Amino acid sequence: MAVDTRYRTRTVFNVPTDPIWQLSIGQYHQMIELGILTDDDPIELLEGWLVTKMPKNPPHRLTTQLTREALTARLPDGYYVDDQEPITTEESEPEPDVIIVRGQRRDYRDRHPGPQDIAVVIEVADTTLQRDRTLKKQIYARSGIPVYWIINLPERQIECYTQPSGPAEHPDYQRRQDYRPTDHIPLYISDQVVGELAVAELLP
Repeated sequence: MAVDTRYRTRTVFNVPTDPIWQLSIGQYHQMIELGILTDDDPIELLEGWLVTKMPKNPPHRLTTQLTREALTARLPDGYYVDDQEPITTEESEPEPDVIIVRGQRRDYRDRHPGPQDIAVVIEVADTTLQRDRTLKKQIYARSGIPVYWIINLPERQIECYTQPSGPAEHPDYQRRQDYRPTDHIPLYISDQVVGELAVAELLP
């Protein structure tokens, strides 16, 4: 199929073949502490690279809010829900749309939660679906985060990934199950089902 290029206005750059400097977590934090990076910079550190975060449209914002509220109502004691805040892994500091964190908020006054503190990580995907299914999934699987949901807005489903490989040459989750709008998705915390949510309750 021919591609109509008459309205193309953006220059396409090739990915450099020369070595590119990757940042460590320590260097990334130092840039934040020195004010080189601020809250106004729409970036996150993924696999050592500074990656631009995509703008949030109204369906994305609504889904994030609905998910946070639904999860909060079902959590057992000793966990809380956060949204769009950093988690720190060995090589990355993603900012997932929603996370379930072990402990209390004051437990993290001096650091961000790490993989060992996360029960569930959730990304709301529209324009970011490809990234969430590849790079983000790889980061979470390598870190051993036990449950990863992608709330897939274009296909109106929730993709639930479990059984992470942990550190491996090609980190991944061993099991995937999709839930459609008429389904209920179980909420697992530490290998126990603590409730279930209607998928339609989370979709815009």
